[in-house]
Amino acid sequence: MPRILITLGDPAGVGPEVIDLALASGKLPTGFEFAILGDRSAGIPGKPDKASARAALDALHESVHQLKIGSAQAVVTGPVSKENLQALGFSFPGQTEFFADAFGVEDYGMLLTGATLSVGLATIHEPLARVPELLTEEKIIRIGQLTADFLKRRGVTQPRIAVAGLNPHAGENGAFGDEEMRIIQPAINRLNQAGFAQFSGPAVPDAIFRDAALGNFDAVIAMYHDQGLIPLKLLDFDTAVNVTLGLPVPRTSPDHGTAFGIAGKHQANPSSMIHAIRLACELATRRKDAS
Repeated sequence: MPRILITLGDPAGVGPEVIDLALASGKLPTGFEFAILGDRSAGIPGKPDKASARAALDALHESVHQLKIGSAQAVVTGPVSKENLQALGFSFPGQTEFFADAFGVEDYGMLLTGATLSVGLATIHEPLARVPELLTEEKIIRIGQLTADFLKRRGVTQPRIAVAGLNPHAGENGAFGDEEMRIIQPAINRLNQAGFAQFSGPAVPDAIFRDAALGNFDAVIAMYHDQGLIPLKLLDFDTAVNVTLGLPVPRTSPDHGTAFGIAGKHQANPSSMIHAIRLACELATRRKDAS
């Protein structure tokens, strides 16, 4: 029976509540063992502190240990406060980077997938002002390959992936920026030459997500965090799941934060957690079948 780890996240947030609701929902697949990691007693709902952050961090480290020794086949991570973790010396922008470092993976990426959209991110947790200087052909190629592999693992045999431009109107032939001509188009050409999938673009950012939502593409590669997450959360807030691509084991999480303001008030919606657990189970099963 595959064993799926679920970390509580910060126990002062909604993590414990949405996990309990998900496990009691009757919407999870059978044939899996679900193991919850974390100390519930370390947090008072709505009142995060160092103790609750420490509990969240300890659960992350324990999940890595269990995955490395093979006692679990996937992990679903509850929401954490990055600010509170960093006050304890957590040196990563987010959990994505933590897991990549823990497994020694340099070729990794973040993808969000929901009922309507799937979005891979060329850059992740970076200041917006730095995105143009951080954007490279290699980063776009990496997330393109990882996204194509993710789609194929889920049964999409010939993925159609749109690559968004960085600038308004996708630069309009250099009138609003040259990153499309200088970086993005060459990356698309190289991806298509490699034959991983069918890549299109650079696409006008304010229109391409509508095309994908209508089913014309299986995924979109966004150039930066909010470019991809704003349309995704608008359309798929309750079903969106965060996936770390490139790890040797599946890691998913609900695409929402700790929501300290509603923690303990019985207002939290477990839908994203349910989808995160379901996807972890699916990926763990597909990984087992492929081995």
